[in-house]
Amino acid sequence: MTHSATAVVYCEGTFGRQDGKTANGLVRHSEKYRIVCVIDSTLAGSDAGTVLGDLASGIPVVADLGDAIVHAGRVPDTMIFGMAPAGGMLNPAQRADLLDAIVAGMNLVNGLHEFLNDDAEFAAAALLADVTITDVRRTKDKKDLRLFTGEIFDVTCPRVAVLGTDGAIGKRTTTTLLVEALGARGIKAVMIGTGQTALIQGARYAVALDATVPQYCSGEVEGQVVAAFHDENPDIIVVEGQGALSHPAYLTSAYILRGARPDGVIVQHAPLRGTLGDYPAIPMPTAASEIALIEAFARTRVIGVTINHENMTDQQVTDAIDEYELEFGVPATDPLTRPIDHLVEMVFQAYPALRERSVLAAT
Repeated sequence: MTHSATAVVYCEGTFGRQDGKTANGLVRHSEKYRIVCVIDSTLAGSDAGTVLGDLASGIPVVADLGDAIVHAGRVPDTMIFGMAPAGGMLNPAQRADLLDAIVAGMNLVNGLHEFLNDDAEFAAAALLADVTITDVRRTKDKKDLRLFTGEIFDVTCPRVAVLGTDGAIGKRTTTTLLVEALGARGIKAVMIGTGQTALIQGARYAVALDATVPQYCSGEVEGQVVAAFHDENPDIIVVEGQGALSHPAYLTSAYILRGARPDGVIVQHAPLRGTLGDYPAIPMPTAASEIALIEAFARTRVIGVTINHENMTDQQVTDAIDEYELEFGVPATDPLTRPIDHLVEMVFQAYPALRERSVLAAT
């Protein structure tokens, strides 16, 4: 697939919500596909960017596959399953909709833990329609997986990990925005993706950590960072976080801290999220408790706090920024509602040499 490949994102009933995070991310950023529309009948007629609280994107939300084909003017190349439910399995309605896309002649990109190439019904449908199914979370053979080697200690550029206090809290979005903003200021920044959405978006250096045998997780992260360092000669590497170090189920942040050995961490937090997204009986950690845990677990420092503004007024965002800056003594910002320069400044304050490089690049 090239960047010109067209794609419809299937996100029935969940677009703009936590379980729709893959679709949400693809609307905001995609290097591999041109997203033509999102399928979610509950929001049909809306602009996808507006649903996310962003500026209008020009990507419409449509009711079904038929509307998607009418909008595109032809059958799009690919259907992307844009949901990330906790169980990672298809329900009957979703199966039917995806099979319809295959019958229509669309390739299928699947980010679930359920591998559709191994499903006889899907495999037969794809064979008959002469299309492909890509199971993004299918890992390499175990013989090709990498154990931690210590080569990370030879990586000399700064490494920042964007971690958080929960899953689906905006870590990948903040990582993407930061890398783009640094690049616009003359800093060569490379992103390391650690989940299925980054892989679907087209990240060059990425691994689906939650589908990797735990013994190899640190080594696989290390391998992506080392490859990016040698291939790109970057000024800084920014690693997307997964879950949270404190999370009872999604704790792959531990492997990111051990494998990437970041010298700086940005913590993403949703101040008004009361309970964990997929575990409503468990209260959210505080930003303070997560920062303390991260700095106790790894030889690193938190260089800033970024805010997910869900359910917050603009004044509440401003108050949270002021509160965190006073409490933690580091910069805080909301990457989506505040100037992107504030996010860049967070990194420049922690790494003054990058500020100097940016100034030189501008002269």
